[in-house]
Amino acid sequence: MKNDEWKIFHFSFHIFHFSFNTCEERSPASCPLITMSIEIEKKYRLTKKQQEEVLQRLPRIGAKLRGEDFEVNTIYTGETLDLERSILRLRRVGNRGILAYKERFPSSSAIKRQREDETGLDDPNAMELILDALGFTPALVYEKRRETWRLGKTEIVVDELPFGLFMEIEGPENDIQDVESKLAIKRLRTETATYPQLTLKHGIDYGGVVESRFPEPRKEKAARPPGSKAAS
Repeated sequence: MKNDEWKIFHFSFHIFHFSFNTCEERSPASCPLITMSIEIEKKYRLTKKQQEEVLQRLPRIGAKLRGEDFEVNTIYTGETLDLERSILRLRRVGNRGILAYKERFPSSSAIKRQREDETGLDDPNAMELILDALGFTPALVYEKRRETWRLGKTEIVVDELPFGLFMEIEGPENDIQDVESKLAIKRLRTETATYPQLTLKHGIDYGGVVESRFPEPRKEKAARPPGSKAAS
């Protein structure tokens, strides 16, 4: 970030901080309500057979398919971000995007809790330029194919990434356990690592940006016309 840009950003932050504190001192009821969203989820690593079983059993237990998406996720780094604990992610789905900040809370439980604040974007390219101007740089890129299902208060996603197959169940802890029980998948293995951590482990470093992408489909050779000879 350039010096002038940093000064403006720093000055704006202090104005907001001062205004918010003054608001609290004057009357807490008149202050804007700022809430932090907490995501509760459990992740599983699947075999191909387990993935097939999950997709067969989800509709049987009453889950409804909400959509299928191909995502390109870019994780940014900056002075205030620690990839082991917090991430800033720009997700592209078609022409639209989602900007998210996540911060995982320390826990030894298989069910993870983390702060998650996100907003939809009509123009992810513009957000990319804004993040660059603020001093954030891409650190990781990973692609994902995702099916999203809903059942009661839970969201179940079945993911395919270049380094494996996964399922995540998000919702109240009791409901997560209930869905897991209803699916009744044998030898289901919990995965505690995040997708950014797995990308760091399995991805390829391209000039300082670690990427994990699906192989490009092979182009089939055009059929040779009958009677033609191969070039020598």
